[in-house]
Amino acid sequence: MAGPLAGVRVLDMSAVLMGPLATQVLADLGADVVKVESKDGDITRSIGPGRHPDMCSLYLALNRNKRSIVLDLKKPAGRQALLKLAEGADVFMYNLRPQAMARLGLSYEEVRVVNPRIIYCGAYGFGQLGPYAAKPAYDDLIQGMSGISYLISRMTGKPGYAPFALADHLVGTYAVHCVTAALYHRERSGEGQSVEVPMFETMVHTILTHHLYGRTFEPPLGEAGYVRQIAPNRRPYATKDGYLCILIVTDTQWRRFFDEVGRSELKTDPRFKDLASRTRHTGELYQFLEETLATRTTEDWLQIFEELDIPAMAMHTLDSLLADPHLNAVGFLRKVEHPTEGAVTSMAVPSRWSASVPEDHRLPAPRLGEHTVAILRDAGYTEADISALIAAGAAVSG
Repeated sequence: MAGPLAGVRVLDMSAVLMGPLATQVLADLGADVVKVESKDGDITRSIGPGRHPDMCSLYLALNRNKRSIVLDLKKPAGRQALLKLAEGADVFMYNLRPQAMARLGLSYEEVRVVNPRIIYCGAYGFGQLGPYAAKPAYDDLIQGMSGISYLISRMTGKPGYAPFALADHLVGTYAVHCVTAALYHRERSGEGQSVEVPMFETMVHTILTHHLYGRTFEPPLGEAGYVRQIAPNRRPYATKDGYLCILIVTDTQWRRFFDEVGRSELKTDPRFKDLASRTRHTGELYQFLEETLATRTTEDWLQIFEELDIPAMAMHTLDSLLADPHLNAVGFLRKVEHPTEGAVTSMAVPSRWSASVPEDHRLPAPRLGEHTVAILRDAGYTEADISALIAAGAAVSG
């Protein structure tokens, strides 16, 4: 086992995206993650193309470096097996609503009886002290509730969603921070605890960091909404042959740009003379930028901005992203051999470590129930016990 979390065991009762993303990060960092699934398996096993049933693209992207066990938690023997696994675990991760966990007899109070040192982390829709506590939540709902869809309407004229599961990714990543911090606290104090990571509150925190804006003050000093970020013409700009992403920020950069395009008089224009003025007139400034960039090719502009020391990059498509020379140079996208799925593209851990280096391809994403017998054996079950669990349908071996 390699990585900074080597020796940490995670019991993973999460499914779909947010929880599996969090536990895959923990697994990449060295934790031994045991993925607990029902006999139907994680729903992502069936999302996207795949060479075999239950091993589709989204599942493969979220579940490497894990082992899979199938338990029927509605059967007493299946629940007891999970509690047996919890005895030797450091982290218990789930993304069911707490009410469902209580119905299964797996609330924090019940799990801590067998392991008082466990970090019991729930990542789900809403904090349990408010009126939304029992409501279900998915990424689309949280994007709409947290203000993302409204902000998109300010830019485009109609509400929308980010074209990926933005809330699941951000909240899953935040859950990793919470788990590792709780482990650090336990290391110093010996104390386990329950940690709640609600999607709604986490995403509102993320959005209002930028967009509380004038409503930061009492009484308000303006409206909510960071005007630069929601300007309708803030987007990649068309050049003669493609699209360019550019962010001109400082007074010096803007002066250089105005000189380069033959509009030196704009350096003293009251609308654009400093950052505060440019922010108030973002729409006019970006309209000028859009019209100007359309006059030359992408490569021409990239050379110019390199000389002017202004940040700019060509916009990628998904296909061109996979051929990006920087990603290739750092080995980020890798072709690996899955034992049943053949050659697949996998992403490396994006961080670099001088010690305790994570091993991002330690284990391939597991088949459903692939490690049921081995995990039960590790927990102290005899071969006869394991056979009895499987015969009773409390466990399933893949």
